[in-house]
Amino acid sequence: MAVLEDNKMIFLAENAVKAALKRGAHEAEAYVYEGQATNVGIELGQISKTSRIIDRGLGIRVIFSKATGFAYTNVINDSQTVDKVAEKALSSARASKPDPEWRGLPQKKEYPSTKRTFDQKIVDLNSEGIVDIASTMLDAAGEADKRVFPIEGGVGCGYISNAIANSNGVLGFDKGTIVECSIAALAKEGRSVTPVCFEFNLSREYNLDPEWVGREAARLAVSAIKTKSIETKSTKVIFTQFALQELLGHTLVNAIKVDSVQRNQSPFKGKIGEKIASENLSIYDDGLFDGGLRTSIFDGEGVPNQKTAVIEKGVLTNFLYDNYSAKKEGKESTGNASRAGYLSTPGIDTTNFHIKPGNKTAEEMLSEVDDGLIVYYLQGAHSSNPVSGEFSVVATPAWRIEKGGITHCSRGVMLAGNVFELLKNVSLIGCNERQMGSLIAPWIMVENVRVIGK
Repeated sequence: MAVLEDNKMIFLAENAVKAALKRGAHEAEAYVYEGQATNVGIELGQISKTSRIIDRGLGIRVIFSKATGFAYTNVINDSQTVDKVAEKALSSARASKPDPEWRGLPQKKEYPSTKRTFDQKIVDLNSEGIVDIASTMLDAAGEADKRVFPIEGGVGCGYISNAIANSNGVLGFDKGTIVECSIAALAKEGRSVTPVCFEFNLSREYNLDPEWVGREAARLAVSAIKTKSIETKSTKVIFTQFALQELLGHTLVNAIKVDSVQRNQSPFKGKIGEKIASENLSIYDDGLFDGGLRTSIFDGEGVPNQKTAVIEKGVLTNFLYDNYSAKKEGKESTGNASRAGYLSTPGIDTTNFHIKPGNKTAEEMLSEVDDGLIVYYLQGAHSSNPVSGEFSVVATPAWRIEKGGITHCSRGVMLAGNVFELLKNVSLIGCNERQMGSLIAPWIMVENVRVIGK
């Protein structure tokens, strides 16, 4: 991959800020982004396509009399184009309504260091190497069991860098890499066809295990061939990381963003310092987590990233802030401004949403269950109510646990209840944490989950 040098990206950001100020902006911010990715796709058990994507661009945010304007371009090597974008952003601000709660762009602060976010081996990885990884993964799935059929998947590697500058002296550059492989498979036996089962590896460093990914997807698919129904009842449920990502991502994550609190759209408003969950549960938003998929030295506004305690031993300790929402309350940003590349202004989001692991292995957690379920995949979590926490989802599928062991699969099982009540019923937390998008979590056991059988 041929990438832009850090000094060039910083130069572009600084010049864009100067261009906006020269034209009359009261404040200005420039964000320069580069993303490069190479991907190999898998369809119906075959390597189907290879793609290469390069995206570079510049976004300029300006403030004029407390009104905000924004414009962007993907033409960054032409100074005249950058000038035009600055003018367009300023024109937008002049035409916008002033915000009386605007308190200014972030001030310059020292940046921390991060670990395990860049690997030159990923930058140097070519299409042939990626195809080899995909082939290894496909072979492992097929050789694990002849009843397994890979449906889709892929392998990809990427490089991302960004630079930011503003009129208050903020100036930063950061870069990182990512590599991933994934496969979705089903199993067939006679007329029985399982739901699709999925597995993946995803890392900032080049340490994939495509053989394990293929074998594990195959194992899950085969384990779902023979099924038995389950009765409707309240029982213990072990939620794996797949299920937690779906369930919490549409409920808890929104509730701890302070813009939801400020709009009266969070059940946690006014509850800082109160117990809202089991004392077994501690959650941190950690923008500096070693090797985290969303680890960076600064956020989408150039504010230094940090580790923020959200829930400690069941007690709500902090909300997540960007610069604007923090200044509305006379507080400091927690470094949670997020951008979709150069195409938008920042909004509040999690970095690495880290559920503190416990000391139980997966086997030990299973051994604690005389009768219950373990759930990997959920459907319908997106329809959960983010304000009330009410949810009704389908486990696709779930596996029955009896006397400390997984006995069989159950399809069509529904789980219903309230996420914020589930948090209070967490009884065990595993030590088997893994990263999944912004979530870093182990398995979690919850008591008295309402299960609706079929």
